[in-house]
Amino acid sequence: MSGPDIAIVGAGAFGSALALALAPTRRVVLWGRNPPRWPAGADLTEKPRTDDAGLTVTTDLAQATAPITLLALPAQALRPFLSQHGPALSGALVSTAKGIDLETLEGPSRSIARACPGAVIAVLTGPSFAADIARGLPTALTLACADPQAEAIQHALATPTLRLYRTADVTGAELGGALKNVIAIAAGAAIGAGFGDSARAAIVTRGFAEMTRLATRLGAEAETLVGLSGLGDLILTSTSDQSRNFRYGLSLGRGQTFDAGVTVEGAATARAVARLAPRVDVEMPVASQVAALSEGRTTIAAALATLLNRPLREE
Repeated sequence: MSGPDIAIVGAGAFGSALALALAPTRRVVLWGRNPPRWPAGADLTEKPRTDDAGLTVTTDLAQATAPITLLALPAQALRPFLSQHGPALSGALVSTAKGIDLETLEGPSRSIARACPGAVIAVLTGPSFAADIARGLPTALTLACADPQAEAIQHALATPTLRLYRTADVTGAELGGALKNVIAIAAGAAIGAGFGDSARAAIVTRGFAEMTRLATRLGAEAETLVGLSGLGDLILTSTSDQSRNFRYGLSLGRGQTFDAGVTVEGAATARAVARLAPRVDVEMPVASQVAALSEGRTTIAAALATLLNRPLREE
């Protein structure tokens, strides 16, 4: 029997959800240090979860080899993983991380390129919750890849309920996915503090302007930001309590402690943005306040006052 078509490195909720979505029509191997974290609501009676059918689950990284490898790791864990295991990876490497590395201030694609020279690099991102993908609910994502193999990867990862749109703008796609998490925290904080939906709408709108300014300054195409990987993902994560970043913001707004065991990509990204934006001369007032809130350097009332007291200007 031939080997797997797709390897998924990372058995958290999103990696496990992708495994469940792809296994009915592909041979998939799912690697994790711990047992898979099957998303809540996933119907495991109709989808494979062991070595039968199309899915193999393993804790042996040497078995997780395939022509296409999905790197379903948190943004802050990706570079350390690649520094240790990158030389063993081959084929097309597709990151699902949504964040900016705190040390390098770069996106996932740069980490992959540095650790795996010559690899075909792609980014899979867009508005999606793991539970929806695992349940087979209709979901549309962006596959960003500048390599000629992009179309083949797109077809390999698409399913009847998982529709992929292709772009060559890797920078725009990965920054859209990273920066929207920061704005989602701000949106959650506004709701948690009782500021209301009008305030949330203002924050999301002005936050999107920040996202676009920074991304385009770093080489992204503005058109990418108004697509699934930017605006689409921003709408989802700023309006649903399924979003970890939104829930984290709710906790900040309410003055409550958030579950320390839950990865909140936007908190680290906000701190990275607070360092990165001044270097490229881009103002990011919403993101700066999110960074200050997450580090305990300001209060929700003081953050609001700072934003409201900014000079009046044209939109």
